[in-house]
Amino acid sequence: MSEHAPHQKIALVTGANKGIGRAAAEQLAALGMTVLVGARDPRRGEEAAAELRAAGGDVHAVTLDVSDQATARAAARLVEERFGRLDVLINNAGITGSGQVSPQNAYDQVPSSVDLDMVRTVFETNVFGVIAVTNAMLPLLRRSAAPRIVNVSSHAASLTLTSDPDGPFAALMPSAAYTPSKSALSALTVQYANELRKDGVLVNAVAPGFVDTDSNDHSGHLTPAQGAAVVVRLATLGADGPTAGFFSEDGPLPW
Repeated sequence: MSEHAPHQKIALVTGANKGIGRAAAEQLAALGMTVLVGARDPRRGEEAAAELRAAGGDVHAVTLDVSDQATARAAARLVEERFGRLDVLINNAGITGSGQVSPQNAYDQVPSSVDLDMVRTVFETNVFGVIAVTNAMLPLLRRSAAPRIVNVSSHAASLTLTSDPDGPFAALMPSAAYTPSKSALSALTVQYANELRKDGVLVNAVAPGFVDTDSNDHSGHLTPAQGAAVVVRLATLGADGPTAGFFSEDGPLPW
């Protein structure tokens, strides 16, 4: 990794070799940050980082499987050795559990027939993985003058929206894995925000919207760049910005 100016912010984005994570990495790099592309697959991570570097960004790959605490700790050691601190953590890595399937066709998520092992796998990445990475990076974030944590969630995390029989989620298959994992992420976001508020760490959850990605079989209507915009906005909040919130591009969302 190259030397960076002392004032240059350092950002880590998990699951950043494609989709929303990659778009967020690209946008943060365009703002002048040094961006670390976290990816389970070292080859894919390096390919994404190389392409973003070719576009002019100070971008580097970091091997990071959020479901493996050892790689989270190793990534933290790498960041400490190279940069000494971390300014932005975007917990973007996530899985649906159903593979490349549109939400309306995710029949394996139905609560009464769901495979419990699938639920555990989804929570391992979407909830426990966030804890593993956040806790590994917190000592580095505490060294930042303006630390920010953004947890990439979903409109589906909102109990208010998903419980409305006439609402936007009424036509989708009920979910016992992905949707509850994102609701749990909301609760986790609030608890981290409450603990870290006194230290100036702003922690928020973001719903990028229905983005065209592998996870929904490219059925989304927003581009990854459009979805990443709100993620980046929350990652670059000023000192007077909110914490313990849940936001979409249009503003606060109901829990």
